[in-house]
Amino acid sequence: MNGLPRWIIYSIIVLVTLSLIPLSLALRARTVRSAKPPLHVVSDMDNQPSFRAQKRNMMFADRRAMRPQVSGTVARGYLAADDSLALGRDGEEWITAFPVPVDQVLLERGRERFSIYCSPCHGHSGYGDGAVAKRADALQEGTWTPPSSFHTDLIRSRPLGHLYNTITNGIRNMPAYGPQISVEDRWAIVAYVKAVQRSQYAGIDDVPADLRASLR
Repeated sequence: MNGLPRWIIYSIIVLVTLSLIPLSLALRARTVRSAKPPLHVVSDMDNQPSFRAQKRNMMFADRRAMRPQVSGTVARGYLAADDSLALGRDGEEWITAFPVPVDQVLLERGRERFSIYCSPCHGHSGYGDGAVAKRADALQEGTWTPPSSFHTDLIRSRPLGHLYNTITNGIRNMPAYGPQISVEDRWAIVAYVKAVQRSQYAGIDDVPADLRASLR
């Protein structure tokens, strides 16, 4: 650059310096907090036109921007007026009778849902020996809490509403399955769990009278 005129050298230095200003501003915007919203070159869906409360919207026949609730809408957590169905409670007490009819169709549905959501940990027979539990025991990492067996006196004595609530909201290390399983399917699982428990602790009185002689 020794052969270049001095003014050209100064011009190059100025241009290089000016070219660094946008980069410096971008770096500052990335690292400094500001109460102002970011500059959107392309707004996408981050910045959309909206209506304020009680404003008019000519798109609708009633000219209201605030839309009324859809008829029949039920808020989450209020699926039924009857707490026994939605919450498994009668007031502050767990219910002890099924709020839905228990038949073969319900039990088959419960068996299917149980196999999907419960058996990986609790096992198909409810002894807490599912595939996930066995794998965790084999790893011996020290952080695994074994799933409960359904056949202990404690679990067998729990009211139906308590079992339903456990599926809905979880208990201790067991997560909540309410978001994945509908209310009806939760009761189907409870019915199937009670059937599994009864299958392991059935007595002679559970056998029809005309069949008891064949078991002795």
